[in-house]
Amino acid sequence: MAGPCSARLQGEPAAFSAALRTLVNNPQFSDVMFVVGREQQKVFAHRCVLACRCQAFRGMLCQAPVGSQDSSSSVPPQGPFVLGNVQPEVFLAVIEFLYTNSVTLNSHIALEVLTSSVEYGLQELCKLCVKFIKDTLSVEQVCEALQAAVTYGQVDLQQHCLAFIEGCTAAVVRTQGFRELSDVVLARVLRSDRLAVDELDLVQAVREWAHVSSAVLERPVPEVAALPVRELRLPLLAPSELVTLESYNQQDLLIPVENIAAAWRAHALRKGSGVPSRLCRPRRGTRPRDHHRHLEPHAK
Repeated sequence: MAGPCSARLQGEPAAFSAALRTLVNNPQFSDVMFVVGREQQKVFAHRCVLACRCQAFRGMLCQAPVGSQDSSSSVPPQGPFVLGNVQPEVFLAVIEFLYTNSVTLNSHIALEVLTSSVEYGLQELCKLCVKFIKDTLSVEQVCEALQAAVTYGQVDLQQHCLAFIEGCTAAVVRTQGFRELSDVVLARVLRSDRLAVDELDLVQAVREWAHVSSAVLERPVPEVAALPVRELRLPLLAPSELVTLESYNQQDLLIPVENIAAAWRAHALRKGSGVPSRLCRPRRGTRPRDHHRHLEPHAK
């Protein structure tokens, strides 16, 4: 006689997801409330759903009430939980994902949802955000996306953003996002040989970035720009361009004098001797100058 058989049969996932979607921010049957953003918008949820889907919420919802003498109290905090540093639309996107395993994104909130996904440890949501950002990347947003990718260790997104920047560098360096890059991320961009822009334009873009950063950070221009300036390929500039550069440099001291002197030395010696080899390599967008044939890109 054959033994009993068992099987796990899958119902229609779309119907299940649609049913759970009706519970998103639905006060009916909810047992926890959040007050979100500067707007103090109320968001209703169900602690059992949040706790089983997200370890961070589980910890939040299981904490003993403020002032409780018993940290192991079985009475969960009733809230409301105040989340003042997140936009309601962003928080609702996270809640939508927790209930339905899907998320509705747009270009205005995708990076912030990515931030929340990292903060809450939601790796699957993080992957969805990265995919959306890569698919909808624009000149105006690519620098902000790159900054976020570096901050949160998203290597694939970093590479995608850098390739995008390399394809339309001249437009990217004119954006507000470029001026808001950190010095570390800007230096990383400037190390690329494939930037589609001339070196003289890059110098000007870095100068504008440095003045913005100096004002925001309340630090001198040479100090905030020290790291990116090391990646500027001054030996590629013609003598007349170096003269103009020195004139501007007298006003803001953006570039150390020794860097400019090294570029002049490369002209005088008609080779790149004494200059790091990477600073003698023309980029993809570098306009040819007569003296480039004298540089020795592989010189040590």
